Amino acid sequence: MDVAVGKAAERSGAGFPTAAGGRSNVTGFSKTATEQDRRRSVETNPNSRQSRRRPQADSSSHLQDRDISMDGSITSFVGIDVSKHSLDLCVLPKETRQEFSYDTKGLKQLFRLLPDPGTCLIVVEATGGYQRRVVAELAAAGHLVAVVNPRPVRHFAIALGILAKTDRIDARVIALFGQHVRPRTIPKNHQKQEELQQLVTRRRQLIDLRTAESNRQELLTSKLIQQSVQKVIALLNKQIEAIEKEIAKFLESDDEWKGKANVMKSVIGVGKVTVNTLLADLPELGFLNRREITSLVGLAPFNRDSGRFHGKRSIWGGRASIRSVLYMAALTARRCNPVIQAFAKRLEAQGKPFKLVIVACMRKLLVILNTLVKTNSPWNPNYAQ
Repeated sequence: MDVAVGKAAERSGAGFPTAAGGRSNVTGFSKTATEQDRRRSVETNPNSRQSRRRPQADSSSHLQDRDISMDGSITSFVGIDVSKHSLDLCVLPKETRQEFSYDTKGLKQLFRLLPDPGTCLIVVEATGGYQRRVVAELAAAGHLVAVVNPRPVRHFAIALGILAKTDRIDARVIALFGQHVRPRTIPKNHQKQEELQQLVTRRRQLIDLRTAESNRQELLTSKLIQQSVQKVIALLNKQIEAIEKEIAKFLESDDEWKGKANVMKSVIGVGKVTVNTLLADLPELGFLNRREITSLVGLAPFNRDSGRFHGKRSIWGGRASIRSVLYMAALTARRCNPVIQAFAKRLEAQGKPFKLVIVACMRKLLVILNTLVKTNSPWNPNYAQ
């Protein structure tokens, strides 16, 4: 695999415009970013904050979500509270409310009450997998669907003074959340993305099971039990190999995923497992700016200041599966990637602890990957010059 060498910069990230809901850039930064040196190559450097915005590529077959914060075609907001056996519907501003059974008959009744596709934003909470069927059918019918974390929805309800909690009340709160927050919608090919995510998740589960069995094997003295554990480990190895082949086949079947994978693999320290996990669990990669992508993953340090009190900044929330693979990738990049290596040494020279250094390396690596995917360009050795 071709790799590239880069030189550490003072700050990593790309100077992309802030998307809706993101923090604005510092005043005066845009002037610096737009006034290009004639001697400088126009190619975007992912290790620089002053990189130029490139024209967006043709429509992606994956992340087709819409930022509907300023979309005038949205006239209705739908909240659906999903449980194992029932669906509670609330349509705003008409205040239409109805409960349906969560089966084929109930879904047909639900579709009859929904506004026309493209004219409403449907918001559904992530409920451990129960939402998958209704979300897939809504997306297939052409509706704009957003799947949101239940926690901010609950905080939103408390902020409105709604302390009671029933399925009927939750449906209306979800609709209000969609009306005021306007969350991003899922990609049009949600079913395909969901299948890839399930494959990557299943591989991770099998790895955890194999690790648990291997740990048990070290403490066993009974030969019968040892043989039993060895058979289970052998079976798990076959299952992992089969899942990995299916993931590779799945990615090869799509040119967009294949192109993104090749771009990410060009960065030293980023391997197959990291690439597969990013494609499955972080479809937003390449579509957000550096602040938004690090906050989404959970690598953005948040302030804890109040008055004269100045607490330590720390990361919080985000997607744990992405942080796990980035941690291992950052450990490798810290040894082998000149950019990450020099960046880590500079932090260590300032007396920063190891944990802070490795998290900073993870964040820098994520920003570089986000920039390369956004510009659809592999890592270039000229970046180090």
